[in-house]
Amino acid sequence: MLADAIRRCKYHRQPHLVAVLGELLEPVVRAFPSVNAVIAVPLHVRRLRQREFNQSLRIAAWVARRLDRPLWPDMLRRTRWTAPQTTLDRTQRRSNVRRAFAVRNPDAVAGCRLLLVDDVYTTGATVNECTRALRAAGATDVYVVTVARMP
Repeated sequence: MLADAIRRCKYHRQPHLVAVLGELLEPVVRAFPSVNAVIAVPLHVRRLRQREFNQSLRIAAWVARRLDRPLWPDMLRRTRWTAPQTTLDRTQRRSNVRRAFAVRNPDAVAGCRLLLVDDVYTTGATVNECTRALRAAGATDVYVVTVARMP
């Protein structure tokens, strides 16, 4: 059921499901230490045009409102096109997203505790690479929350 809701939200343009998915995160995000801001895993601009919205950004916005923390929607950007992770094995996923993310304003994240939001965690390649970029820019802590963990 959860996987179906994520697929419908992500691929079948049903963004109204974001609230349902966000509700699942509420007990988890309340358990995190205080963060300075919430960031979503970004889509490449080409993929954003295809989907018309970033489901992770919408979930992150829901989380930011619940935590009463700022959402930094453009702080992290995808610097190059990557193949869809769903078609790749673990090794290919890591290689696919290696150095695919950059921080727009490193001075803003320096010294911050950040909450990174994504919809699905499979191998961790995407969130690990996002975290690497944020930590390289000076973030002191990066916590990650996802709606689902897929095998």
